[in-house]
Amino acid sequence: MPYIGRGPELGVRSRFIYTATANQTSFSGNDDAGISLAYTDTLYMDVYQNGVLLVPATDYAATTGTSVVLVQGASVDDTVELLVFDIFSVADSVSAKDGGAFSGSISASTVNATADTAAGANAAMGFTAAEGLILTGQGSTNDVTIKNDADEIVINIPTGKKFITQPGLPAFLVQPASTQSNLAINVDHDIAFATERFDRGSNFATPNFTSPVTGLYQFNIHIYFNQMDVDGTFYEIKLVTTAQTYDHVVDMRPYDADVPNHSFAVSILAPMDATDTAKVVVKPYNSGAAQVDVTTASHFSGYLVA
Repeated sequence: MPYIGRGPELGVRSRFIYTATANQTSFSGNDDAGISLAYTDTLYMDVYQNGVLLVPATDYAATTGTSVVLVQGASVDDTVELLVFDIFSVADSVSAKDGGAFSGSISASTVNATADTAAGANAAMGFTAAEGLILTGQGSTNDVTIKNDADEIVINIPTGKKFITQPGLPAFLVQPASTQSNLAINVDHDIAFATERFDRGSNFATPNFTSPVTGLYQFNIHIYFNQMDVDGTFYEIKLVTTAQTYDHVVDMRPYDADVPNHSFAVSILAPMDATDTAKVVVKPYNSGAAQVDVTTASHFSGYLVA
């Protein structure tokens, strides 16, 4: 059974036994068993000399919390025994049988839930063998909110819904602010996506997206070309990450004339470590004129998948 105060291995009292020397009046420090005398309130202490209960103030003084002084000196080998009783008050408690409410914080090394939660519970934790750990809430905006140690929301379960939201999940969509014109032949061109439609987490700074965490990222590239030269052998659209380059090649050989307008879409699922970067690069290859443009209709997007 539980105890308030000292555990049963120490009892509800402390016992100190001293063997006196001739005319000894003061008793303090370690007793015969090596236990150091300490007490809080003399109202909860009994002092015996050779088995006779002494009278406080008349037979002895106890004022320091660590010593007892006899009015008359003891004889050699007298036994002076002190019984010090624990002082405690009944703490706020919640019935194990009937339950109740705590108004303050609760700390525990482990909390073992043993039953399911119920609909309408404001904040409940449960467990079943089939469902495992169960969290149930009832908020005006979210039923359950999980935060990190910076008090930032990581996961929400909106009130009454069966899906989660992750407001901190990295995601972006950007476009060029102006057309990059007349791209030089056989040169890598970083595409400057200077217009941000959204950038959740502020991880994009043209031309690079910087991954905030290690994971798999879905990237979507849409390049809109003007004036593609039929004399060019091919055009290369690349996603260049810190670890790897992903190529998409546009072959111009099937065309028999310059292509005034054409768009190409590329989708890539790429692994990235934290702080890795990803950017879009376009390269016109081999012969032909430096006439192709990348227009503002192009866009680049990405988000963390897992």
